Amino acid sequence: MNFLSIDCSTNFSSLFVKIKSKTFIKILQSDKYNNDLLMKQIIDFLKQNNLSFNDISEILVNQGPGGFSALRSSLAIAKGISIAKNLKLFGYNTFLWSCVKFFNKCELIFSLVKYREKYFIKKFNKKLVSHTKVKEITKEEILKKYSDDFMVITKNTAKYFDGEILKLKNINIVNLDHNELEFLRFNGLLEKRLIRPIYLS
Repeated sequence: MNFLSIDCSTNFSSLFVKIKSKTFIKILQSDKYNNDLLMKQIIDFLKQNNLSFNDISEILVNQGPGGFSALRSSLAIAKGISIAKNLKLFGYNTFLWSCVKFFNKCELIFSLVKYREKYFIKKFNKKLVSHTKVKEITKEEILKKYSDDFMVITKNTAKYFDGEILKLKNINIVNLDHNELEFLRFNGLLEKRLIRPIYLS
C-alpha cells in the first residue's frame, strides 16, 4: 500500500508518505498562508524525497475535527489530486485514529477531543466501529459519567485538558502514528464515500 496522508486538523499539520517499507514525513506549522500553499508544499515534499504522484496509489485525508478553513482546503486538495491522478481517496478522523492501539482490546472505547474550550466525545466498539455521532460534553459529565470507562486522548492535545480529567485512572494518552493509518485501511475502517469535514461548534 503506497499512500499520501494529508492531515490539517491541528496547528501542526502533516504530510506523510509510505512507499513499500519506506516512510517520509513533513510537519507543517500552521499560519494564515498555509491553506493557499498546501498544494505547493505537497509537490515540494514529494520532490525533496525523489517521489512523484506516480509512486502513490491512494490519498488519505484527515476529516477532522479541526478548523473550518484548514479542513475544507485539505479535503478539496485531496479530492483534486485523487481525480487528476486517478488515485483512490479515503477519509479518517482523529477520534478513530486515536483508538487504533486498542483494536480488539476493549469492549468500548471513548475518544475525547477538546476544541475551542469545549469537550467532545465519540464511542467505538472493540472493532473500532461507531454508530454514534460526536457529542459535546462538559468536564463535569466526563468526571461523573465516564470515570469508569476506557477513554483515549491524543498526546498533542493533552496539554489543553483540565488537570482533573488527566488524573483519571482510565485516561489513556496516545501518540498518533501515521503508520497505523494502514491498519485502518486494511480493516475497512476508512471512509470512502462521504468524505466530508467534521466541524465542531
